[in-house]
Order: sequence, then structure tokens, then C-alpha cells
Amino acid sequence: MRIPEPSPSLAVAAAAALLLTGCFAAGPATDDASGDGGRLRVVMMQPPRSGLSPLSDDAFKLSRWSTAETLVTLDADGDPQPALAEKWERSGERTWSFTVREGVTFHDGTAFTAEAAARSLTEAAEAAPKPRILDGVELTAKADGDILTVTTGEGDPLLPHRLSSPQLSILSAKAYEGRSVNPVGTGTGAFVLRKVNGTSSAALDRNEDYWGGRAKAPGIDVRFVPDGTARAAALRSGEADIVESVPVSQASLLEEDQITEVPMPRTNTLYLNTERGAFTDPALRAAAREAIDAEALVDGVYEGRADVAEGLLGPAVPWADQRQGRTRPAEAGDPRGRRITIGTFTDRAELPEVAATLQQQLRKAGFTVELEIREYTNIESDALAGKFDAFVLSRATVLDSGDPAAYLYSDFGSEGTFNLSQLADPVVDKALHKANTTAPGAARRAAVLEAETAVLNSDAAIPMLHERVIQGDAVDVVGSAKDPRERLLVTADTHRR
Repeated sequence: MRIPEPSPSLAVAAAAALLLTGCFAAGPATDDASGDGGRLRVVMMQPPRSGLSPLSDDAFKLSRWSTAETLVTLDADGDPQPALAEKWERSGERTWSFTVREGVTFHDGTAFTAEAAARSLTEAAEAAPKPRILDGVELTAKADGDILTVTTGEGDPLLPHRLSSPQLSILSAKAYEGRSVNPVGTGTGAFVLRKVNGTSSAALDRNEDYWGGRAKAPGIDVRFVPDGTARAAALRSGEADIVESVPVSQASLLEEDQITEVPMPRTNTLYLNTERGAFTDPALRAAAREAIDAEALVDGVYEGRADVAEGLLGPAVPWADQRQGRTRPAEAGDPRGRRITIGTFTDRAELPEVAATLQQQLRKAGFTVELEIREYTNIESDALAGKFDAFVLSRATVLDSGDPAAYLYSDFGSEGTFNLSQLADPVVDKALHKANTTAPGAARRAAVLEAETAVLNSDAAIPMLHERVIQGDAVDVVGSAKDPRERLLVTADTHRR
């Protein structure tokens, strides 16, 4: 794909205006008659991929809207804290017992119980494919009174962390009556999901009976706008109250008090296909690694709003700087004009420009490079099927469990469900198994860094930079979450003045 020359500013503005037409009604949101602030108008980046099924990545939208909840949540340090479960204990090598919270009601009026929690976890464990958080995990859940017993096939010291993943949200029985999981009106959170209009919008109302206390905002109106320029324009024009993922190129056009820059556990990585094509050759993978100038990407594409990557885990993981790093780098070979195709997507505005810069750098090193760029929903299946020689991805590294081991297994384990590199390396698999089975603490952190080193040694993925997300808030918005893990956005405390 050829990358077009930058459009003149008037054309960009016109395109953004067209994309925003109908996004929200013009002017400020109507104030609630009760005296609370008006409904919150939220613009999200990626539309739903699976009808907002919590068993997919759509779960993080439900979490960010505070409509679906989990048994466990994580604090700022990544340690598990009570949510729908009040307490828990490990009652054997493979078994954990959770005491569920009393007095919680689902949005459809039915009671939240240990049996309901067991049903949701069983649905997730038996799904095909499983939620990514359960990669490599066998799980059974049973209820006895207010006690939920969860048993795993192998000892899993990270189970409470796993149960904090939005992909393991607890929904009422009604959610599971159809062929797909339906979160509309079936959660327990501060806001009730009332309506989903395909991939264009969603509407939520305040849950007046929320166990955690009445939300301050009367509701949320959501629009999905993949175009980053249009998202930023929505904030500038006053058509949106909260905008996620403002592109770097648009940040300077907003007022300083409208944006917050949050260091993210998110790495911009070039995944190399190790199963077929040019990059089955370790020497050519090494050649690609040596050809990439990450500083040029940070300075040129991200305007300095990112950090050059030293590994897969970035500065948002405080102990990542203890890594040993690559210990046996392969010697680079001569590409001799080998043809490669790099794929990426438009939803994150910087990625096409990253791909174009990589195209120049790799051509200079001797590769013949073509680009294929689409919206994420139209390219994900091809990327997972290994149809590209390389793929540029902005990847959250502690998104699922608050622990990087799950991400490493999912992306680089031979049976991982997000293995874009098609990697099947016994050394990597052994290191990942050790990381996944080591108890939380210093030993586990060391095992995770050893697994990272094993992946880096394979050159299956080339980490380039660690991103900082830019969130946009209207000046009258109070209490929106600035969450590095991208689990929270609108909470019970979020409102308009």
C-alpha cells in the first residue's frame, strides 16, 4: 500500500467534520433534572469487535464504562483487592476459595451469588476460543453457599490476578441465554448498559441500586470513532466530554488543561513471522533488528511523547530495568532484496506512520518492503493467521492480569492465542512455563525477565518504543480515571460540573 502525502490542513479539518457529523448532538449535554451534572459524552477509539462480549477484548470497554465487574480488582501496585469477592484464600495447591459479596444485584434484578460467579467463570473456561487471560489454564468453578471454589489443572499462584481481568466479568444468567454472551442489562456495575448500536454507539444509565454507592453522572453516551483526528476534533468542538487515545499529532491543538499524558505499559513492537517467509531465517530477523532506528520513531512520529524500548516491558513496569537483556544476539545476514510485507492498522493514528518509517529503514538495509494497512477489525484475523511477514502492533503488556507473564505466554507461547510471530521455540516455552508457575514476588519477577530475554534472543519480536497515552477531558469533567492498564475510564465518581 502506498502511503499518501499528508493532506492540506483544510482537507483534514473537512474530513474530521464529516466524520463527526451525527457523533453527538451539537452543544453541551443536557443537565439532569435531579441537579446532577449532565450525561457524559465519551468517544472511544475502537468499535466493538465481538458484540461487546466480555469473553473478548471488548470486555475492557465494559470495564471502562463501569458496567461489568470482576471478583477481584487490582490496586496501583498490581496487587489484588476485593471487588465482588470480599476475601479469598488458597486451600490447596490447585484450589482457591472466594467468599462472595452479599447485597449485590445484577442489572436485571436477579441476585449476585457464588452460583452466578461459578456460571460466568465456567462459561469463560469452556468458551472456544477461551478468553486470552485463560491461555494455558484449566479452570473449574463450583459454588457452595456463599463460597466459590475455583480449581485449576496445575497450581496457579496468579489466580486472583487472573480473576481481575475484565474478560472474566461476572454477568447474570440472562447474558448466556443466546448464542453469544450479551452484556446488555446483565452486569453489576455503577452504570447499566441499555443499548448497543452495532459498531457506532452505546448508551448507559446510572444504576440507582449500585452496591458501591450511587454514581454522580446520570448516564454515559458512547460513540466509536476510529479516526484520531475526528476524536480530537470532538473535544475541541465541545461535542465530547471524554476522549480516549488522542493522537500525538493532535495533542498540540488542544488546550493544556484538556489533555493528560499517562505512561503506559504499552509497547510498540514489530512482530516477525518465524513460521514462513523471509523471517524464518534468524539472520534476517537480526538484520531487521539492526536496521530499526527507534529514536527516529520516538522523535519523528511521536514528537518525543514516548520512550525508546530496551525490552518488551517498559518503564510502567517498575522492575523491568532489572533485566539482563538479550544474551545471545544472532549475527545479521544480508537481505539481498528479500521481499517482505508489513501489516498494521489505522485505528491508532501513529501506526501507519511508524510502518512507513520502518519501510524506509528496512529498504535502506536491503529489504524490499510493501505495506498493508487497514482498520484493525479488518486485519486482525489475517495477522493472527500469519499472512504477513511482519506486523506493527501497539501492545499492552500487563492488560489482562496486571502481570506480564500472561501477555508473554499469549504472544510468544507456542500455544498462545495471540502469537503473531507464529513462534514455537522450546526454550521460550520452558521459560514461559517457569514464569507462569512461580509464586508472586521477586522470584516471579526474575522468571518473567528470563522469559523476556528468551523472546528477545529469538528476535521474533523487536520492541521499538513504549507509548504514553494521551487522554482528553473537557474542562468541566471531574474524576475521569487515568488508568495505565486501560481498565477504568468512567467511574462512579466521574461527572460534569
